[in-house]
Formats: sequence, structure tokens, C-alpha cells
Amino acid sequence: MSNDISEKDKKDWDNFISSEEKLPNKDHKTSTQKIYKTKSIDLHGYTLEEANKTIEGFIHKSFREKINKLIVVTGKGLHSQNEKDPYVSKDLSILKYSVPEFINNNKNLMSIIYEIKDASIEDGGSGAFYILLKKNRSIK
Repeated sequence: MSNDISEKDKKDWDNFISSEEKLPNKDHKTSTQKIYKTKSIDLHGYTLEEANKTIEGFIHKSFREKINKLIVVTGKGLHSQNEKDPYVSKDLSILKYSVPEFINNNKNLMSIIYEIKDASIEDGGSGAFYILLKKNRSIK
């Protein structure tokens, strides 16, 4: 291997040095991913009434604390004892379905909620959901 630099390489280097063009810094990574202040609650074992009362208080408290992402774990309803009661809906009494329904029908809660969506696998998958809260602009 030769230590000599070809004329073409010298010319390319001179052109590069004299150019005003800025090269992107590959070491500097820009991220548009939003950072969330997150809190979670697990409603396994709660009755429907207990779960609804608990989630309502949890959402209001989190909003006051300026938390913007809630993870609500309800479970999938696989171990629910509802099949034994013929007077209870097999789907609507399972927290997985009834808690989001309760929230969606509560105008007071929905006024501070930006979005409700399914959780990713690492946060509980189909046994959990996210509540994204609106910004709390009040002063503590």
C-alpha cells in the first residue's frame, strides 16, 4: 500500500474543505418520541363497582399530579367467575370491557382524557389499556 495521495483525492479533499455544505452528525440522534410521565394501576380482583370507583379517583389524582400516561391493567377476564351467574353479562361484567365503557360514559373524566388505546405487549397487551391525559395547565 502506498502512502501517496492521488491527485483526484487531493482535489476531492480541497472541494470538500472549501464547500459550505454541512454534513449531518451521525452521532447526534434526534428523537421525536414523546416522553411520558407514567403511572399504572392493576385492577385484578376488583369488583366492577370497586374498579369504577378506584379508576375514577386514580384518573383525577393523576391529572392533578400532571401525569400524562396511565397504564390500566384489568386482566383478560379468563379467570372471571361470571359464567356461573346467569343474570350477569359474560362480557360486560368483565373489567376489560366494563372499565373503558365506564370511562367513556363519564363526561367529567372524558374532559381530561386525550385518548384511550390498547396497551402494547410489554405493558399487558390485551389485558391492559392506556389512558393519555390532556395537559393540566392549572398551577399547583
